[in-house]
Amino acid sequence: MDISDILLGLSRTHDPLAEDDSQYEDDLGSGQADLQALTRAWINERATIELLSWPKDGLIERVIDRVKAQIEKVEELTGDMDPKTNFSLIIIQTEVERWKFLIRSFLRARIAKIDKHTLHYLSTPELHARLSEMEVAYATRHQQLLHEHYLGSFLGSFPQNLQNLNDTAGGISMIGGPDQESGVFVRGLGSREFGDQSGVVVKGRGRDEDGEVEVERGEVVVARWSDVKDLVERGEMELV
Repeated sequence: MDISDILLGLSRTHDPLAEDDSQYEDDLGSGQADLQALTRAWINERATIELLSWPKDGLIERVIDRVKAQIEKVEELTGDMDPKTNFSLIIIQTEVERWKFLIRSFLRARIAKIDKHTLHYLSTPELHARLSEMEVAYATRHQQLLHEHYLGSFLGSFPQNLQNLNDTAGGISMIGGPDQESGVFVRGLGSREFGDQSGVVVKGRGRDEDGEVEVERGEVVVARWSDVKDLVERGEMELV
């Protein structure tokens, strides 16, 4: 049995990106697009210390449904002793594990940021909107348990007016946030305003004076996160 024949049969009958074999071509295209979007979201989330917006197009929910569907397919075909089918199952399981890794790593990166600056994200409406419903519930419960622990450990012995963790007395906020001035590696993807093939203009703040740098499509540069944040959110640059 030739390996190319096995892979050809796999693509026709048990494509890991398709939800239904009769819709192979459509599902393959959407599956590849979801995989690319998930990979980019994963890289962007891991490459910066600030929590990015939860994907608004239902990407995470959709890829989780895809993984569940493929796990069910694997369970249905596990009892088949045909060597060709068993080889197909190995390919499907390998692909499923890749998707599962991306999803887990993406969620863990977000949870780590929420754990580190919980109040920062919960107390700012603009940042609060970046969280999914489950992340809001997790962050709220996390902060509640943390406050109860602090009260039982040492805050309970303080005066009432000093027991809040979000005090802003004297113009100084106790709520810490991520360092917006940290450096990141970014790649130019093209300007949405002037066409994807044009360069992206990055306005940077220097020690002596401010300036502008045009980043060509595909070019990788190092910049402050605060200088390229809006460009990344608009899809004109991506973190690497």
